[in-house]
Amino acid sequence: MFNNFMEVETYFNERKAFGIKPGLDRIKTLLQLLDNPERKTQGIHVAGTNGKGSTIQYIKNALIQNNYKVGVFVSPSSSGLTGHIFINEQPIQKETFVRLLNVMYPVIAKLDEKNEHPTEFEIITVLAFLYFADSVDFALIETGMGGREDTTNCFVPMLSIITNVSRDHMTFLGDSVQKIASHKAGIMKYKTPAIIGPMSNEAMQVIEQEAATNKVNLSRFGQEFQIFECHDTHFCWKNRLYNKLDVSLQMLGKHQQINAALAIMAIVKLTELGTSIDLDLAVNGVENTQVPGRFEIIHRKPQIIVDGAHNEAGIQAFIDAVKTVDHAQKKHIIFAAFKDKDIPVMLKLLQEKFETITLTTFDHPRAATLVELAKYVNHRNTVLAENWKEVIDTTLYSSKQDTDFFVTGSLDFISKVKNYIAKL
Repeated sequence: MFNNFMEVETYFNERKAFGIKPGLDRIKTLLQLLDNPERKTQGIHVAGTNGKGSTIQYIKNALIQNNYKVGVFVSPSSSGLTGHIFINEQPIQKETFVRLLNVMYPVIAKLDEKNEHPTEFEIITVLAFLYFADSVDFALIETGMGGREDTTNCFVPMLSIITNVSRDHMTFLGDSVQKIASHKAGIMKYKTPAIIGPMSNEAMQVIEQEAATNKVNLSRFGQEFQIFECHDTHFCWKNRLYNKLDVSLQMLGKHQQINAALAIMAIVKLTELGTSIDLDLAVNGVENTQVPGRFEIIHRKPQIIVDGAHNEAGIQAFIDAVKTVDHAQKKHIIFAAFKDKDIPVMLKLLQEKFETITLTTFDHPRAATLVELAKYVNHRNTVLAENWKEVIDTTLYSSKQDTDFFVTGSLDFISKVKNYIAKL
Protein backbone atom coordinates (compact mmCIF):
# COMPACT_ATOMS: atom_id res chain seq x y z
CA MET A 1 0.00 0.00 0.00
CA PHE A 2 1.11 3.55 -0.65
CA ASN A 3 1.42 6.46 1.77
CA ASN A 4 2.38 9.22 -0.65
CA PHE A 5 2.87 10.04 -4.33
CA MET A 6 6.63 9.60 -4.19
CA GLU A 7 6.11 5.93 -3.33
CA VAL A 8 3.69 5.67 -6.26
CA GLU A 9 6.26 7.10 -8.68
CA THR A 10 8.87 4.64 -7.46
CA TYR A 11 6.40 1.78 -7.92
CA PHE A 12 5.61 2.77 -11.51
CA ASN A 13 9.29 3.14 -12.37
CA GLU A 14 9.84 -0.40 -11.15
CA ARG A 15 6.96 -1.69 -13.29
CA LYS A 16 8.58 -0.32 -16.44
CA ALA A 17 10.55 -3.57 -16.39
CA PHE A 18 7.43 -5.39 -17.62
CA GLY A 19 7.60 -3.34 -20.83
CA ILE A 20 4.91 -3.06 -23.52
CA LYS A 21 2.72 -6.17 -23.74
CA PRO A 22 -0.10 -5.94 -26.30
CA GLY A 23 -3.25 -7.86 -25.46
CA LEU A 24 -6.33 -7.40 -23.30
CA ASP A 25 -6.40 -10.40 -20.96
CA ARG A 26 -4.67 -8.71 -18.03
CA ILE A 27 -6.66 -5.47 -18.13
CA LYS A 28 -9.97 -7.29 -18.52
CA THR A 29 -9.15 -9.35 -15.44
CA LEU A 30 -8.24 -6.19 -13.51
CA LEU A 31 -11.49 -4.50 -14.53
CA GLN A 32 -13.63 -7.54 -13.63
CA LEU A 33 -12.05 -7.79 -10.19
CA LEU A 34 -12.81 -4.08 -9.67
CA ASP A 35 -16.49 -4.38 -10.62
CA ASN A 36 -16.04 -3.19 -14.22
CA PRO A 37 -15.75 0.60 -13.78
CA GLU A 38 -15.46 1.01 -17.57
CA ARG A 39 -19.20 0.21 -17.85
CA LYS A 40 -20.23 3.05 -15.57
CA THR A 41 -19.75 5.98 -17.92
CA GLN A 42 -20.37 6.80 -21.56
CA GLY A 43 -17.20 6.89 -23.59
CA ILE A 44 -15.77 7.90 -26.94
CA HIS A 45 -12.75 5.91 -28.12
CA VAL A 46 -10.21 7.64 -30.39
CA ALA A 47 -7.50 5.90 -32.42
CA GLY A 48 -5.28 7.07 -35.26
CA THR A 49 -1.66 7.67 -36.17
CA ASN A 50 -1.90 11.44 -35.64
CA GLY A 51 -4.48 13.95 -34.46
CA LYS A 52 -5.98 11.94 -31.60
CA GLY A 53 -5.06 14.42 -28.88
CA SER A 54 -6.24 17.47 -30.79
CA THR A 55 -9.52 15.83 -31.81
CA ILE A 56 -10.18 14.92 -28.18
CA GLN A 57 -9.47 18.46 -27.02
CA TYR A 58 -11.94 19.89 -29.55
CA ILE A 59 -14.65 17.43 -28.44
CA LYS A 60 -13.92 18.09 -24.78
CA ASN A 61 -14.31 21.84 -25.12
CA ALA A 62 -17.48 21.48 -27.20
CA LEU A 63 -19.01 19.36 -24.42
CA ILE A 64 -17.78 21.63 -21.63
CA GLN A 65 -19.45 24.57 -23.38
CA ASN A 66 -22.68 22.56 -23.04
CA ASN A 67 -22.10 22.18 -19.27
CA TYR A 68 -21.07 18.53 -19.40
CA LYS A 69 -18.42 17.06 -17.13
CA VAL A 70 -15.79 15.39 -19.31
CA GLY A 71 -13.15 12.83 -18.39
CA VAL A 72 -10.08 12.68 -20.64
CA PHE A 73 -7.45 9.93 -20.81
CA VAL A 74 -4.41 10.73 -22.96
CA SER A 75 -1.10 9.18 -23.84
CA PRO A 76 1.69 10.08 -23.64
CA SER A 77 1.59 12.40 -20.66
CA SER A 78 3.34 15.77 -20.71
CA SER A 79 3.52 16.01 -16.91
CA GLY A 80 4.14 12.67 -15.25
CA LEU A 81 1.58 10.13 -14.06
CA THR A 82 -1.19 12.61 -13.30
CA GLY A 83 -0.92 14.11 -16.80
CA HIS A 84 -2.72 11.10 -18.30
CA ILE A 85 -6.04 11.67 -16.53
CA PHE A 86 -8.24 14.79 -16.46
CA ILE A 87 -11.74 15.89 -15.61
CA ASN A 88 -12.42 18.97 -17.73
CA GLU A 89 -9.22 21.03 -17.46
CA GLN A 90 -7.94 19.59 -14.18
CA PRO A 91 -5.50 16.67 -13.93
CA ILE A 92 -6.21 14.07 -11.29
CA GLN A 93 -4.88 15.15 -7.89
CA LYS A 94 -1.93 13.22 -6.50
CA GLU A 95 -3.89 12.33 -3.35
CA THR A 96 -6.70 10.86 -5.46
CA PHE A 97 -4.21 8.92 -7.57
CA VAL A 98 -2.71 7.41 -4.41
CA ARG A 99 -6.15 6.52 -3.02
CA LEU A 100 -7.30 4.79 -6.21
CA LEU A 101 -4.02 2.90 -6.61
CA ASN A 102 -4.46 1.60 -3.06
CA VAL A 103 -7.91 0.33 -4.10
CA MET A 104 -6.29 -1.44 -7.06
CA TYR A 105 -3.19 -2.75 -5.31
CA PRO A 106 -4.61 -6.02 -3.87
CA VAL A 107 -5.96 -6.93 -7.31
CA ILE A 108 -2.64 -6.10 -9.01
CA ALA A 109 -0.88 -8.25 -6.41
CA LYS A 110 -3.14 -11.23 -7.29
CA LEU A 111 -2.10 -11.02 -10.93
CA ASP A 112 1.55 -10.57 -9.99
CA GLU A 113 1.36 -13.79 -7.95
CA LYS A 114 0.16 -15.60 -11.08
CA ASN A 115 3.05 -14.15 -13.09
CA GLU A 116 0.54 -12.13 -15.15
CA HIS A 117 2.05 -8.77 -14.26
CA PRO A 118 -0.06 -5.80 -15.38
CA THR A 119 2.02 -3.17 -17.16
CA GLU A 120 2.39 0.44 -16.09
CA PHE A 121 0.01 1.58 -18.85
CA GLU A 122 -2.60 -1.05 -17.99
CA ILE A 123 -2.67 0.09 -14.37
CA ILE A 124 -3.00 3.77 -15.34
CA THR A 125 -5.82 2.95 -17.77
CA VAL A 126 -7.82 1.05 -15.17
CA LEU A 127 -7.21 3.80 -12.63
CA ALA A 128 -8.65 6.30 -15.12
CA PHE A 129 -11.84 4.26 -15.48
CA LEU A 130 -12.13 4.05 -11.70
CA TYR A 131 -11.78 7.82 -11.51
CA PHE A 132 -14.34 8.48 -14.24
CA ALA A 133 -16.95 5.96 -13.06
CA ASP A 134 -20.06 7.78 -11.84
CA SER A 135 -18.09 11.08 -11.88
CA VAL A 136 -18.29 12.32 -15.49
CA ASP A 137 -20.94 12.58 -18.18
CA PHE A 138 -18.55 11.49 -20.93
CA ALA A 139 -15.08 9.95 -21.02
CA LEU A 140 -12.81 10.58 -24.01
CA ILE A 141 -10.27 7.76 -24.25
CA GLU A 142 -7.17 7.99 -26.46
CA THR A 143 -5.48 4.78 -27.56
CA GLY A 144 -1.87 4.32 -26.55
CA MET A 145 -0.72 2.43 -29.64
CA GLY A 146 -2.71 0.83 -32.42
CA GLY A 147 -6.18 -0.15 -31.31
CA ARG A 148 -7.22 -3.79 -31.55
CA GLU A 149 -4.73 -4.99 -28.92
CA ASP A 150 -4.25 -1.65 -27.21
CA THR A 151 -4.90 -1.56 -23.48
CA THR A 152 -7.67 1.01 -23.91
CA ASN A 153 -9.69 -1.34 -26.15
CA CYS A 154 -11.32 -2.82 -23.07
CA PHE A 155 -14.70 -1.09 -23.18
CA VAL A 156 -17.67 -0.55 -25.48
CA PRO A 157 -17.90 3.16 -26.35
CA MET A 158 -20.95 4.99 -27.63
CA LEU A 159 -18.84 6.23 -30.55
CA SER A 160 -15.46 5.38 -32.12
CA ILE A 161 -13.16 7.71 -34.06
CA ILE A 162 -10.21 6.80 -36.29
CA THR A 163 -8.41 10.02 -37.25
CA ASN A 164 -6.01 8.65 -39.89
CA VAL A 165 -3.63 5.80 -40.68
CA SER A 166 0.03 6.10 -41.62
CA ARG A 167 3.29 4.33 -40.78
CA ASP A 168 4.17 4.40 -37.08
CA HIS A 169 5.02 1.89 -34.32
CA MET A 170 5.80 -0.59 -37.11
CA THR A 171 7.63 -2.93 -34.73
CA PHE A 172 4.32 -3.62 -32.98
CA LEU A 173 1.68 -2.84 -35.62
CA GLY A 174 3.19 -4.18 -38.83
CA ASP A 175 5.11 -2.83 -41.80
CA SER A 176 2.22 -1.96 -44.12
CA VAL A 177 -0.63 0.54 -44.09
CA GLN A 178 -3.11 -2.35 -44.31
CA LYS A 179 -1.72 -4.04 -41.18
CA ILE A 180 -1.68 -0.77 -39.24
CA ALA A 181 -5.23 0.01 -40.41
CA SER A 182 -6.37 -3.39 -39.16
CA HIS A 183 -5.12 -2.50 -35.68
CA LYS A 184 -6.87 0.88 -35.73
CA ALA A 185 -10.09 -0.64 -37.10
CA GLY A 186 -10.11 -3.02 -34.14
CA ILE A 187 -11.57 -0.33 -31.86
CA MET A 188 -14.88 -0.41 -33.75
CA LYS A 189 -17.57 -2.34 -31.88
CA TYR A 190 -20.72 -4.15 -33.02
CA LYS A 191 -23.39 -1.69 -34.20
CA THR A 192 -21.52 1.24 -32.62
CA PRO A 193 -21.16 4.25 -34.97
CA ALA A 194 -17.69 5.31 -36.07
CA ILE A 195 -16.22 8.49 -37.53
CA ILE A 196 -13.36 8.06 -39.99
CA GLY A 197 -10.84 10.72 -41.00
CA PRO A 198 -9.11 11.01 -44.40
CA MET A 199 -7.62 7.66 -45.43
CA SER A 200 -5.67 6.11 -48.26
CA ASN A 201 -7.67 3.65 -50.33
CA GLU A 202 -5.74 0.74 -48.80
CA ALA A 203 -6.55 1.82 -45.25
CA MET A 204 -10.19 2.64 -46.03
CA GLN A 205 -10.78 -0.80 -47.55
CA VAL A 206 -9.60 -2.45 -44.34
CA ILE A 207 -11.76 -0.17 -42.19
CA GLU A 208 -14.86 -0.59 -44.35
CA GLN A 209 -14.48 -4.37 -44.26
CA GLU A 210 -14.22 -4.34 -40.46
CA ALA A 211 -17.24 -2.02 -40.30
CA ALA A 212 -19.31 -4.34 -42.51
CA THR A 213 -18.42 -7.32 -40.34
CA ASN A 214 -19.54 -5.50 -37.20
CA LYS A 215 -22.51 -3.65 -38.77
CA VAL A 216 -20.92 -0.30 -37.96
CA ASN A 217 -22.44 2.85 -39.40
CA LEU A 218 -19.57 4.95 -40.77
CA SER A 219 -19.34 8.73 -41.08
CA ARG A 220 -16.37 9.24 -43.44
CA PHE A 221 -14.52 12.49 -44.00
CA GLY A 222 -15.05 13.58 -47.59
CA GLN A 223 -18.18 11.45 -47.97
CA GLU A 224 -20.77 11.72 -45.18
CA PHE A 225 -19.21 15.03 -44.07
CA GLN A 226 -16.67 17.45 -45.53
CA ILE A 227 -14.97 20.83 -45.23
CA PHE A 228 -14.56 23.54 -47.87
CA GLU A 229 -13.62 27.21 -48.29
CA CYS A 230 -10.51 26.52 -46.20
CA HIS A 231 -7.98 29.31 -45.64
CA ASP A 232 -5.69 30.22 -42.74
CA THR A 233 -7.67 29.11 -39.66
CA HIS A 234 -11.16 29.31 -41.21
CA PHE A 235 -13.20 26.57 -42.86
CA CYS A 236 -16.80 25.60 -43.56
CA TRP A 237 -18.21 22.26 -42.40
CA LYS A 238 -21.21 20.41 -43.80
CA ASN A 239 -23.01 17.07 -43.75
CA ARG A 240 -26.44 15.92 -44.89
CA LEU A 241 -28.15 17.87 -42.07
CA TYR A 242 -26.16 21.09 -42.10
CA ASN A 243 -25.46 22.94 -45.33
CA LYS A 244 -22.76 25.10 -43.79
CA LEU A 245 -21.18 25.69 -40.40
CA ASP A 246 -18.56 28.48 -40.32
CA VAL A 247 -15.61 27.66 -38.07
CA SER A 248 -12.55 29.78 -37.21
CA LEU A 249 -9.86 28.03 -35.17
CA GLN A 250 -7.09 29.22 -32.88
CA MET A 251 -4.84 26.50 -34.31
CA LEU A 252 -2.89 26.71 -37.57
CA GLY A 253 -2.69 24.05 -40.26
CA LYS A 254 -5.00 22.07 -42.54
CA HIS A 255 -4.53 19.05 -40.27
CA GLN A 256 -6.13 20.99 -37.40
CA GLN A 257 -9.09 21.86 -39.61
CA ILE A 258 -9.54 18.14 -40.28
CA ASN A 259 -9.23 17.30 -36.56
CA ALA A 260 -11.84 19.94 -35.75
CA ALA A 261 -14.12 18.61 -38.51
CA LEU A 262 -13.94 15.12 -36.96
CA ALA A 263 -14.81 16.62 -33.57
CA ILE A 264 -17.83 18.47 -34.98
CA MET A 265 -19.02 15.26 -36.64
CA ALA A 266 -18.68 13.54 -33.25
CA ILE A 267 -20.82 16.22 -31.61
CA VAL A 268 -23.46 15.93 -34.35
CA LYS A 269 -23.44 12.15 -33.93
CA LEU A 270 -23.92 12.50 -30.16
CA THR A 271 -27.04 14.59 -30.82
CA GLU A 272 -28.31 11.84 -33.13
CA LEU A 273 -27.74 9.38 -30.27
CA GLY A 274 -29.97 11.50 -28.00
CA THR A 275 -27.51 13.81 -26.25
CA SER A 276 -28.80 17.35 -25.68
CA ILE A 277 -26.25 19.69 -27.29
CA ASP A 278 -26.48 23.30 -28.45
CA LEU A 279 -24.42 23.17 -31.66
CA ASP A 280 -23.59 26.89 -31.60
CA LEU A 281 -22.09 26.52 -28.12
CA ALA A 282 -20.25 23.38 -29.25
CA VAL A 283 -18.70 25.16 -32.25
CA ASN A 284 -17.69 28.00 -29.96
CA GLY A 285 -15.87 25.48 -27.77
CA VAL A 286 -14.07 24.08 -30.82
CA GLU A 287 -13.10 27.55 -32.01
CA ASN A 288 -11.54 28.50 -28.68
CA THR A 289 -9.46 25.34 -28.36
CA GLN A 290 -5.69 25.60 -28.07
CA VAL A 291 -3.87 22.29 -27.83
CA PRO A 292 -0.62 22.25 -25.80
CA GLY A 293 2.35 20.96 -27.76
CA ARG A 294 0.67 21.28 -31.16
CA PHE A 295 2.39 24.10 -33.04
CA GLU A 296 2.50 26.02 -29.78
CA ILE A 297 4.40 29.29 -29.38
CA ILE A 298 6.24 29.03 -26.05
CA HIS A 299 8.55 32.03 -26.32
CA ARG A 300 8.71 35.40 -28.10
CA LYS A 301 11.89 37.26 -29.12
CA PRO A 302 13.20 34.91 -30.26
CA GLN A 303 10.08 33.04 -31.32
CA ILE A 304 10.18 29.38 -30.29
CA ILE A 305 7.44 27.03 -31.50
CA VAL A 306 7.12 23.43 -30.31
CA ASP A 307 5.23 20.68 -32.09
CA GLY A 308 4.88 17.04 -31.07
CA ALA A 309 5.32 15.63 -34.60
CA HIS A 310 6.83 12.16 -34.21
CA ASN A 311 6.21 10.30 -37.49
CA GLU A 312 6.13 10.97 -41.23
CA ALA A 313 2.55 12.24 -41.39
CA GLY A 314 3.03 14.39 -38.31
CA ILE A 315 6.21 15.95 -39.69
CA GLN A 316 4.50 16.72 -42.99
CA ALA A 317 1.61 18.41 -41.18
CA PHE A 318 4.15 20.33 -39.08
CA ILE A 319 5.98 21.52 -42.22
CA ASP A 320 2.68 22.65 -43.75
CA ALA A 321 2.01 24.71 -40.62
CA VAL A 322 5.54 26.19 -40.71
CA LYS A 323 4.75 27.56 -44.17
CA THR A 324 2.14 29.84 -42.56
CA VAL A 325 4.77 31.56 -40.37
CA ASP A 326 6.47 34.82 -41.45
CA HIS A 327 8.25 34.07 -44.72
CA ALA A 328 10.84 36.79 -44.09
CA GLN A 329 12.23 34.91 -41.10
CA LYS A 330 14.92 32.26 -41.30
CA LYS A 331 13.88 28.93 -39.81
CA HIS A 332 15.96 26.71 -37.54
CA ILE A 333 14.87 23.25 -36.38
CA ILE A 334 15.88 21.52 -33.12
CA PHE A 335 15.20 17.80 -33.38
CA ALA A 336 15.25 14.82 -31.01
CA ALA A 337 13.29 11.60 -31.32
CA PHE A 338 12.72 8.07 -30.09
CA LYS A 339 14.98 5.54 -31.81
CA ASP A 340 12.04 3.31 -32.84
CA LYS A 341 10.51 6.06 -35.00
CA ASP A 342 11.02 6.45 -38.76
CA ILE A 343 13.92 8.84 -38.26
CA PRO A 344 15.35 8.66 -41.82
CA VAL A 345 12.07 9.81 -43.36
CA MET A 346 11.42 12.50 -40.75
CA LEU A 347 14.89 14.01 -41.12
CA LYS A 348 14.77 13.84 -44.91
CA LEU A 349 11.60 15.94 -44.88
CA LEU A 350 12.96 18.43 -42.35
CA GLN A 351 16.36 19.09 -43.86
CA GLU A 352 14.71 20.05 -47.14
CA LYS A 353 12.71 22.84 -45.45
CA PHE A 354 15.00 24.41 -42.83
CA GLU A 355 18.10 26.60 -43.24
CA THR A 356 19.82 25.10 -40.20
CA ILE A 357 19.34 21.99 -38.03
CA THR A 358 20.40 21.09 -34.50
CA LEU A 359 20.27 17.40 -33.60
CA THR A 360 20.19 16.56 -29.92
CA THR A 361 19.10 13.84 -27.49
CA PHE A 362 17.37 13.59 -24.12
CA ASP A 363 17.07 11.43 -21.03
CA HIS A 364 14.82 8.52 -21.97
CA PRO A 365 15.59 4.81 -22.60
CA ARG A 366 14.04 5.09 -26.08
CA ALA A 367 15.78 8.32 -27.09
CA ALA A 368 17.91 8.14 -30.24
CA THR A 369 21.59 9.01 -29.76
CA LEU A 370 23.40 11.66 -31.75
CA VAL A 371 25.20 8.94 -33.69
CA GLU A 372 21.87 7.36 -34.63
CA LEU A 373 20.50 10.71 -35.80
CA ALA A 374 23.56 12.08 -37.56
CA LYS A 375 23.86 9.25 -40.09
CA TYR A 376 20.59 10.36 -41.70
CA VAL A 377 21.51 14.03 -42.20
CA ASN A 378 23.70 15.55 -44.89
CA HIS A 379 22.57 19.15 -44.39
CA ARG A 380 25.53 21.54 -44.65
CA ASN A 381 24.30 23.58 -41.65
CA THR A 382 23.94 20.83 -39.05
CA VAL A 383 24.91 21.13 -35.38
CA LEU A 384 25.25 18.09 -33.09
CA ALA A 385 24.59 18.84 -29.41
CA GLU A 386 24.59 16.26 -26.65
CA ASN A 387 23.03 18.57 -24.04
CA TRP A 388 19.61 19.86 -25.17
CA LYS A 389 19.38 22.30 -22.26
CA GLU A 390 22.49 24.08 -23.48
CA VAL A 391 20.86 24.25 -26.92
CA ILE A 392 17.78 25.92 -25.45
CA ASP A 393 19.89 28.32 -23.37
CA THR A 394 21.81 29.35 -26.49
CA THR A 395 18.54 29.74 -28.40
CA LEU A 396 16.90 31.90 -25.74
CA TYR A 397 19.79 34.32 -25.67
CA SER A 398 20.33 34.22 -29.40
CA SER A 399 21.06 37.48 -31.19
CA LYS A 400 19.40 36.05 -34.31
CA GLN A 401 16.25 38.12 -34.23
CA ASP A 402 15.73 37.23 -37.90
CA THR A 403 15.27 33.54 -37.04
CA ASP A 404 12.29 31.50 -35.80
CA PHE A 405 13.16 28.37 -33.84
CA PHE A 406 11.13 25.16 -34.00
CA VAL A 407 11.39 22.12 -31.71
CA THR A 408 9.97 18.75 -32.78
CA GLY A 409 10.50 14.98 -33.11
CA SER A 410 9.02 13.67 -29.87
CA LEU A 411 6.15 14.60 -27.55
CA ASP A 412 8.29 13.61 -24.58
CA PHE A 413 11.13 15.85 -25.76
CA ILE A 414 8.99 18.93 -26.41
CA SER A 415 7.38 18.47 -22.99
CA LYS A 416 10.82 18.61 -21.42
CA VAL A 417 11.66 21.74 -23.42
CA LYS A 418 8.38 23.45 -22.44
CA ASN A 419 8.84 22.67 -18.76
CA TYR A 420 12.48 23.83 -18.83
CA ILE A 421 11.65 27.20 -20.43
CA ALA A 422 8.67 27.70 -18.11
CA LYS A 423 10.96 27.44 -15.06
CA LEU A 424 13.52 29.96 -16.30
